[in-house]
Amino acid sequence: MRATLTSETSSPTAHSRGVLLVFAATVAWSASGIYARLLTTDAWTAVAWRALFAALFLIVPMALFGGAGTRRAWKKSFGPTGLALIAFQTISQAAFIGAYYTTSVANVAVIYATAPFIAAVLGWLLLKERIVLRTMIAGLACLIGVGIIISASLGAGRIVGDLLALLMTVTFAFVIVIPRMDPDLPAMPPIFISAVLTFLLFAPFGSWGSLDAHNLVVLAAFGATNFSVALVLFIIGARHLPPAESALIGTTEVVMTPVWVWLLFAEPPPFATIVGGAVIFSAVVWYTLSELRRGKA
Repeated sequence: MRATLTSETSSPTAHSRGVLLVFAATVAWSASGIYARLLTTDAWTAVAWRALFAALFLIVPMALFGGAGTRRAWKKSFGPTGLALIAFQTISQAAFIGAYYTTSVANVAVIYATAPFIAAVLGWLLLKERIVLRTMIAGLACLIGVGIIISASLGAGRIVGDLLALLMTVTFAFVIVIPRMDPDLPAMPPIFISAVLTFLLFAPFGSWGSLDAHNLVVLAAFGATNFSVALVLFIIGARHLPPAESALIGTTEVVMTPVWVWLLFAEPPPFATIVGGAVIFSAVVWYTLSELRRGKA
């Protein structure tokens, strides 16, 4: 889960600390492919128990950053926008794990990198936000990259996983846009609720017998890393950086996620993924660098 934050004015030392913390958060996020490949349980069980551990570990950042809020904040989470956020977050998390089980880690990582540009289109459709030319160019390039990846998967048995990765990305783009539709919507309670809901929905279909010590440890680490540790590191670090700089550091996740799996599990990215991923990665880097230069102008 990512956050959009306004950076605070910071000293060079604070800026350096911010860079290190955001990079550490990105490394933590990039470990998702490792956890997915370490699991030996079925996808239903993985979705459910990762979500449960995520909810448990999310309690810490909620307490640290006031995410629990007041009774009004929790009540707001069950309003129309809150329920929409919960629904899209639930679908996104389930599709995320499902994609890892049915396609390559590299495909999931590079398709997910297109989320900001899908969010820009949704912002235009739902909020009438203007899309600047550089966003359109980068978004078109990302669309071409995704097309290359998915077209190569048609005959390789990965199409279901690629479509799940695309579903995850589109629903997460809604997660990005919905808070802009309702600025008063609390951030963390809906995410906590969606994690609990995901567990309740998928646990009945899982295999309790597959939850040995190994899988429980991996699932606990998976939930803690992606929902708690990375979130805390990112929130603290991004306070000292321009949003574009945080986004630029975050693009390294696109490269790191498949590289870890390649090195540790001998799962090389498909050639089409390398080509499509290079197109997507170049577009994302070009866009975030242009945003960073514009912010300094």
